[in-house]
Amino acid sequence: MWGYAIIAIAGLGLLVIAAPTILRLLSLTQSNSAGPIRAWFTDTSVRPGLTTVRNGEACPNAPFILPSDGFIGLLYRDPIGPYNIFRRHTAIDIFGDGAPGEVPVYAAYDGWLTRLEDWFATVIIRHDDPLQAGRTIWTYYTHMGARDGSESYIVADFPPGTYDKPVKQGDLLGYQGEFAGSGPPVGLHVHFSIVLSEADGSFKNEAILANTLDPSPYLGMTVNIDSWPERPINCEE
Repeated sequence: MWGYAIIAIAGLGLLVIAAPTILRLLSLTQSNSAGPIRAWFTDTSVRPGLTTVRNGEACPNAPFILPSDGFIGLLYRDPIGPYNIFRRHTAIDIFGDGAPGEVPVYAAYDGWLTRLEDWFATVIIRHDDPLQAGRTIWTYYTHMGARDGSESYIVADFPPGTYDKPVKQGDLLGYQGEFAGSGPPVGLHVHFSIVLSEADGSFKNEAILANTLDPSPYLGMTVNIDSWPERPINCEE
């Protein structure tokens, strides 16, 4: 019965495999991220070879800058845990090589920043879409806080309750952290997504894949797992 176990033929017999195990195995067939992510966290000597460094420069013909330098590990539509093939990643995760509160996070593009009253480690920026005239999109940045919730790494310029504050591309927003709320910790990183607007102009729920856009054309980098990009990920030629 789905949700508990699946019975599969193995050789001449029957093999009972728990449904979560099947889900993990299926996810691994649709992603090449697990190996590099494991290497990043278990062998620091490989980090320079996995890191994308743009120093605030956009790729040629791309409107957005990469919001933080680091290892672009978990990709858009990635099914690797804590995600799966039925609940894919809505963003890219950029893992910084440093300590919590040290690796800068910058605004990807000009816009208007909001930080809701209850957002401890998150900001969102409203933009006029540079790739589709007349459309409003949002860039979303989160995990900018200490794992235990003791300190937010968002800069003081954007306190909780900030609404529609103008920012420029490259403005410092905060620093990478490990805060995951009630979710499992993933390690030092920033989660960066591009979110669509509701009919009233507000932002949609970022946790739903259909409410987000592939960041690849905005960054000039292939960051969609469907393309199985090799790491490190750099500008498209």
